[in-house]
Amino acid sequence: MATNQRQRLGEWLPREEQAIARFRETFAEYARQRAGKTKRNSVIEEMAAFIHDDPVVRMDFTRAIRQAHEAGFKLGYASIDEFIVLLDAMLTYAPPFSESSLIHCPINALLDWPMVMPSGYALFRDPAFNAHLKRVLNVWSGFLSGPYSRTHLNTDAPDGWFSKEADSKIGLHQFLCDPHKPYWGFASWNHFFTREFKPGARPVAEPDNAKIIVSACEASPYNVQDDVQLEDSFWIQSQPYSLMDMFTAKEAELAKRFVGGTVYQAFLSAFFYHRWHAPVSGTIVKAYLVDGTYFSDADSEGEDPGSLNDSQGYITAVAARAVIVIDCDDPDIGEVACVFVGMAEVSSCMIEALPGQRVRKGEELGYFQYGGSTYCLVFRPGVIESFERQKPFDDDAPPVQVNAHLCTAR
Repeated sequence: MATNQRQRLGEWLPREEQAIARFRETFAEYARQRAGKTKRNSVIEEMAAFIHDDPVVRMDFTRAIRQAHEAGFKLGYASIDEFIVLLDAMLTYAPPFSESSLIHCPINALLDWPMVMPSGYALFRDPAFNAHLKRVLNVWSGFLSGPYSRTHLNTDAPDGWFSKEADSKIGLHQFLCDPHKPYWGFASWNHFFTREFKPGARPVAEPDNAKIIVSACEASPYNVQDDVQLEDSFWIQSQPYSLMDMFTAKEAELAKRFVGGTVYQAFLSAFFYHRWHAPVSGTIVKAYLVDGTYFSDADSEGEDPGSLNDSQGYITAVAARAVIVIDCDDPDIGEVACVFVGMAEVSSCMIEALPGQRVRKGEELGYFQYGGSTYCLVFRPGVIESFERQKPFDDDAPPVQVNAHLCTAR
């Protein structure tokens, strides 16, 4: 299959390269017109200065852009300076709805091809470069958490998120909102993105049966791997899970307790619910954030217009993420690790349940504030008897609903 025809999962970006290229060029024209009228944001100035002053980063970024152009892709920019103009404009951009060509991760759309060029792999793994990306994404998240981000929170077709077309995708009747209030009661884009279900919309499967483990997110199954290793070659094409890298070296003793166990991974769609819930009842024993990459792909996958989709195993070891470990009330299950991984624009993993807190199955643990996302549940050896859905998984099947029966413990 040609690279520009490969499937982009989760509806974060259109499946057709032509639609994304059209967005890049249209947005580039808007950004160039805006640049002459608006002072550039300070985090953008600092990132531009960093790139200019670091010869290796400047070389890799320049070459990645050139390689993408030479491969025939329309980026909307031809140099680092031109990209910086687009990135600055993105800090005041709130994604509109689109029935045919939704660009839910617009920064990912701008970087879709440079990040998978030969020079791009090293660039997007660079720690200092990712530190600047984190600052930029945090500023954008701040805008999306404020009132000026509500531009498209209305019923106006074709861009409104409350239009009939959007509602058919989202099912707003399931969520806490009020059509009679301005912006339906949402204070910001992020408030809408992290919208909550109405009570009873997602009942907890067998809440008093500890052997029934429920889905922590509204997500489509991606992979199940048994006999996971402490350290493994997560960067190769099969992308095996590497527990030491997933939990980080600082938590080596924690990682060792899951050696030989099982990892379940699932990904969230652009239209899904983005809050996390406890898969089991128990006590929180660990809860921490891990800094990491934002747009790094596994080069073993080759040119990947699905961006991070084909690299989901790899990013559990390298991407920004939140780790929450629950010591289950059932001693036969023991500790269950929940790893919520940021993909692309999702720079904010928000933990709500802290160590020492008692949670019941189905109670909220935290949420993804914005962007593409994937998550893992990690179980100790011999805990899981069976999963409700079996591989190979169907990408077009409905997601496993949050709080629904995911798997059964022995």
